[in-house]
Amino acid sequence: MSVVVTETEPREAYLTIHLSPAINLTDEQFFELCQINQDLRFERTAKGDIIVMPPTGGETGNRNSEINRQLGNWANRDRTGAAFDSSSGFKLPNGADRSPDAAWISHERLAHARARAAHGK
Repeated sequence: MSVVVTETEPREAYLTIHLSPAINLTDEQFFELCQINQDLRFERTAKGDIIVMPPTGGETGNRNSEINRQLGNWANRDRTGAAFDSSSGFKLPNGADRSPDAAWISHERLAHARARAAHGK
């Protein structure tokens, strides 16, 4: 299974905070910003813009719950990777930090990411 991740423009309902070129947050600063504002959900674009994610409505929340249930059930049967929900943040190859509604990552890729993180890369 191959997944292509693309970065699209945020929807109008999102609040986008443009920081660059005035401020360029490091990964550590972005993480700290998220930690001190735990009631908010942030994503960061490849350009460094911060997107404040609004809560979903009931219909979307129900649909996302079903997607996560099915993905989690499949991951448990398949046993080649792990499933994640929308509270998980991922650093994308283009530098963006995103929280998809649902995600699956192979154990091999997880091990590689953990090794890179342990070496500060």
